[in-house]
Amino acid sequence: MSAKSLSQLYVDRPDREGRDRLEILTALIAAPPLDALFRESVIRIPRGHPVYRWECVVEDCARTRSGGTDMCTAHLDQWRSAREAGTGRAAFLTEAEPLDRHIWADQAPCRLCPGRPAVHTQWLLCQRHSSRWYYHRKANGPDTFEEWLVGEDSFVAFGGCQVAVCSSLAASPLGLCAEHEARYAREGRPGGASLPDSWSHRYEQQGMKVPVTCSDEPAFRAWCASTFPVPRPGQINLRGIRPLLRAEIQWSMFAHTQQQRHGRWDVGWVQKLVNLARERDAGSLTDLDLEDFPRFHTNIVKRMLHYLRLVYFTPELSREAGFIETEHFGIRFPHRASHVDLTAVPQQWLRNLLWDYLADLMRSAHCPRTALPVDAARRGITELGAFLEVDASGGAHDPAVLAAEHMQRFVADQRQRARDGLPSLAMKTPDGKPSTVSDTTRSIVFNSVRKVMREAMDTGKAEHLGLDREFITAIPFAGGAPLRARRPFPDEVARALADEANLTRLADAFDPEDSGLRDAWEAIVLTGRRVNEVLKLRWDCIGHYGGLPMFWHDQTKVGNYDTAIRIPERLYDVLAGRQQKTLDRFTSRHGRRPTSTERAHLALFPSKVRNPDGTTSLSYQWFHHRFRKWVADLDLGRPVPHQARHTLATSLLRAGASLTHIRRYLGQISDRMAEHYVHLTQSDLEDVLQHVWVAGPGTASPGELLTSKSATALTREQAQSLAIDLTRRSTPAEGGFCTFQPVVDGGACPWNLDCHNCDKFVLSGADLLYWRRKREHWRLLAEGAPDDATADYLHRHFEPTARAIDGLEKALGGLGLLDDALALDLRKPQDYFHRVWSTAFRATDLADAGSDEQDEYSDTCTADDNDPEQDVA
Repeated sequence: MSAKSLSQLYVDRPDREGRDRLEILTALIAAPPLDALFRESVIRIPRGHPVYRWECVVEDCARTRSGGTDMCTAHLDQWRSAREAGTGRAAFLTEAEPLDRHIWADQAPCRLCPGRPAVHTQWLLCQRHSSRWYYHRKANGPDTFEEWLVGEDSFVAFGGCQVAVCSSLAASPLGLCAEHEARYAREGRPGGASLPDSWSHRYEQQGMKVPVTCSDEPAFRAWCASTFPVPRPGQINLRGIRPLLRAEIQWSMFAHTQQQRHGRWDVGWVQKLVNLARERDAGSLTDLDLEDFPRFHTNIVKRMLHYLRLVYFTPELSREAGFIETEHFGIRFPHRASHVDLTAVPQQWLRNLLWDYLADLMRSAHCPRTALPVDAARRGITELGAFLEVDASGGAHDPAVLAAEHMQRFVADQRQRARDGLPSLAMKTPDGKPSTVSDTTRSIVFNSVRKVMREAMDTGKAEHLGLDREFITAIPFAGGAPLRARRPFPDEVARALADEANLTRLADAFDPEDSGLRDAWEAIVLTGRRVNEVLKLRWDCIGHYGGLPMFWHDQTKVGNYDTAIRIPERLYDVLAGRQQKTLDRFTSRHGRRPTSTERAHLALFPSKVRNPDGTTSLSYQWFHHRFRKWVADLDLGRPVPHQARHTLATSLLRAGASLTHIRRYLGQISDRMAEHYVHLTQSDLEDVLQHVWVAGPGTASPGELLTSKSATALTREQAQSLAIDLTRRSTPAEGGFCTFQPVVDGGACPWNLDCHNCDKFVLSGADLLYWRRKREHWRLLAEGAPDDATADYLHRHFEPTARAIDGLEKALGGLGLLDDALALDLRKPQDYFHRVWSTAFRATDLADAGSDEQDEYSDTCTADDNDPEQDVA
C-alpha cells in the first residue's frame, strides 16, 4: 500500500470509548508486557539485542557497526582486503579477531567529578584530571595511579548540554558536550558564543568564573533548539518530538520485537527517521509525507503504521474505514500481509457485505489455510461494484434500486469479456495495467459473488438493506475451473531443462545471489517432489542410512510427515553443498556457527526477506517467478515445474514400477491419483493388455518369437479369434506357466519341477517384471564375483534366460504393449484369476500367423540393435 493511501486511513481520528490515540498508546506503553527500555525518551539498546543489534557482527567485538553495515570500520577494511584475496565472508568472520572499544571520548562521567564527562575510557577521567594525571605519571610513573586518585579533589560540574535533545554532560562552561561543541564550530558558530583563550588556566584554575561571550544569544539558543542529537552506539534519542509521535515510535519499536519474522531496523536508520520527523515538526507518523523519504525510512514508517493500525482501529472501525486486518482475528496467511484493502469497492453497503463475509470466514472453524478464498471474494465483489457504478442509476449506492436485470447484465458483461479477452473494469496487474478477464477469472467472480450474496440473504442482511431477492438469485453457479492433467515434459523440453549450459544460466542469470534456485530444480526433477516439498526442506534433510543416501521431507498435502526416499549420490552431493552454503549464510549474518538446536530448525533454502534466524524458506512465488522467466528465455513454450512430477511418474512406469510403487514413491493418496499422474486408467489395462508368449529358456531356441513384433501382423479381430482361456490350459509356475498337459491335469512333473530348463515352460507379459528383476539379480552377482572366471561363468549360465527376456520384450514392444506390461506386477496369488492374465494365445497359432514376416522382422531387429542413432536417442 502506498504512503498516500496509508495516510487516508487516518483522516478522521478514531476514538475508542472517548480516549484518543495518545491515551491508548500511553496505557499500552505503561502496561507490564512492554519492555521497560522502550518507555524512556532516550532508548538505550543493550549489546546483543536480538532485533536491534548495533555492535559489530564479529563475535565478541566491542566496536560499533559502521555506515549501515554489520561490521565496525576496522573489520570492514579487513573484509574488503580478504574478499579481494578470495576469502569468503563466513570464513573471514570465523577467523576475525575481536577488537576492544576505541580509547576516545565516550558517554561516561569522570570517576573523580561525576558532573564532568570523561575523555578517556581507560582512565575514566575528565579533561582537567586527565591533564593532571599526565604530568603526575610523567614524573612518578604509571604505577602510582591509585595513590594519585586519593589525593585528588572533585571539580565543579558544567551541567548538562544546552542542546535541547542532548542528554550528555557539558564539556566546558560554554554549556555544550564535546560532540556538539565540535559541530557548533563546524557550522560557523551561529550567535557567536565563545570562551576566552586558555580559559582553564586563566580563570578556572584561579578560582574565577569563566566568562562566556555571545554576539547573538537568540541565534545561539535557536541553534541549540534545532540541532540534532549526537549519534551514540545503541541509542535512539526521542527528545524534542511531539508526545504522540514519541509514543507511536516507542510502541512500534516494541511491537517490532514481537514479530516472528521481523525486518532489519538499524538503530541509525531509526534515529535518522526521528530526526526527519523532528525537523518537520510532525505530530504523528500519519503526518509524514513519505514521497521524499529515503527508501529504508519509508519502509520503516509503513511497518510502524501497520502496527499502529492494529491498535487504533478495532474490527468495527476497520469495517467503516474500508479494510480488514486478518491479525484482528488471530490469522496471518503465509507470505501475505495482514492488511486487506477493500476500498476498491465503490458502494459502502456492498463493501460492508464483503467485510462481513470475510470476517465470518476467518471466525469460522473452517478458516482457509491460504488467502485464496479472501482474494476470490474481494475480486468478485470488486468486479460487481465497478460494473454497478457505471451501469446502475446513482452508482447503485442505494441497494433498493437494484433488480434482477442489473445482475443479469453483469453476468452477460463478464461472459463477453471472458469470450473476447477484454480487460477488467476494476482489477489491475502488478504493473498497473488492466487485468484480462478469462474463463477462469469469470468462474471465480461468479462463484464468489454468489457465495457473498447468498450468505447475505441467509443471514437477513440483504432484507435489512432492501436488496431484491431476485437480484441475488440471478447470479449463476459457474462451477469449478476445468482441471486438466499436466502432461509429462516432451523429450526435447526435458533435455533442454536438464542441459548443463541451461542450468548454469538458471543459476547465474536468475539467481545471482545463489539462494538455491538450481539446486531446488534439480531436486524436483530427480525426486518428483512437489515444489513446496523441496522448498520447505529443513537443513538436516539428507543422510546416509545403511550406506544408502536418503532424503527426508514432509508431504503436507497428504499428511505424511518426515518421509524418506532414496536418492542418487549426485543429488545427495548437490544438497550437501547447499547445506554448507546455508551454514555459511548463517555465519555471515550472525558472526558464528549455529548451535545444534538452531541447525535443526534451519531451512535448507532460507529466504533473505525478514528471516533473521534462517528458519523461513523461500516461497513458491519466488521460485515460480524465476523459473517462468528462465523458460521464457529458453523459448520452450509454457512448461511448469509440476510437470517434472508427471515425467518422473511416467518414467517409473516404463522402468517396471507398478501403480502401487508409483503412489508410494510420489506420496499420493490413492492408485487413482497415481493413474492421473501416469495417464493410465484401469479400463486401459483391462481392454488393451494381453499376454504374449515366447519360448522359455529351456527350449532349443530360447527367446524365439512365437509371434511377429509388427503390429500389423495380427489385427485385433485375428488376436481375439486366437484367444484362449489360460486358466483351463495351463498352470502357474515360478516366473511363468507350465503347458505340459499331464501336469496341467494334476499329474506329477517327470522333470522334478525343473521349469526353467523345460521346453513346456512359457512366459507371459505378466512375468516381465519378475524376469527383469531376476536379470538384475544375476548381473549384481556377476559384478560381485571374486574373479573374472566366475563372472564369465555366471553370465554364460544366465545367457539363455536373458535371451528369453529379450524376446519377450521385443514381442510386447511389437504389439505396443510393453509400457502396459511394465505397469503390471501380477505375481500375487489373488491376481491369478484376473482377466488380464487369463486371456492368452496359443503359441503355435501365433507362430503360424506371424511366419510370413518372421525373416523380415529378424533383419529389422538386427538393424535396429546396431543403429547408433537409436542408441543416442
